[in-house]
Amino acid sequence: MARPHFTLLTLLALLLPSAGMAQDVGLAGIMGSKAMLMINGGEPQAVPVGKTVDGVKLLSVQDDQVIIEIGGKKRPLRVGQHAIGVSGGDGSDKIVMTADVQGHFYTTGTVNGTSVRFVVDTGATSIALGPNDARRIGLDLRQGQRGLTSTANGTVVVTRIPLDTVRIGGVTMHNVEAVVLPTEMPIALLGMSFLNRMEMQRDGSTMTLKKRF
Repeated sequence: MARPHFTLLTLLALLLPSAGMAQDVGLAGIMGSKAMLMINGGEPQAVPVGKTVDGVKLLSVQDDQVIIEIGGKKRPLRVGQHAIGVSGGDGSDKIVMTADVQGHFYTTGTVNGTSVRFVVDTGATSIALGPNDARRIGLDLRQGQRGLTSTANGTVVVTRIPLDTVRIGGVTMHNVEAVVLPTEMPIALLGMSFLNRMEMQRDGSTMTLKKRF
């Protein structure tokens, strides 16, 4: 049996209060009044002052430093620095996302406790993962079921497998169906097996997901 491997972030998630989720936030750069934040190892996101992304709020930009808020605590960051804190959510069981310039909604969450970067895809029947994400999460594909699905490249054989927990912001879902594709994906898809259990509201470039059950 493989020995369990614990990263620093995993250990902090165990040690910090269970009401929130351990967050690793890095500052990649500053663009005027926006900060390029990397949350839980995800790609840099341009976050304007006053906005909250994945439980991290940008309070201010001051020269080469920004002030962020995680779980009600203020943390200063300079370019290249990281901060680890706890995002407790707002207790309202909802997720608020802002579209990028192409209209896509990205978010970082955890699957079975492992950080995963998602793009919202209402055309995907379920959460879709590549082999690398599946390995990082520790999914045993032998416990899944083989099936067929249609992709832009035609019909492919996938492995259907339930995810114990999927957490994004303050929302946690249990027993969420996913498919693991045979080829790598640039980013995981947050499909309808998760979204069907949320109320979705779109207001311009903002999407709000509120947990229904």
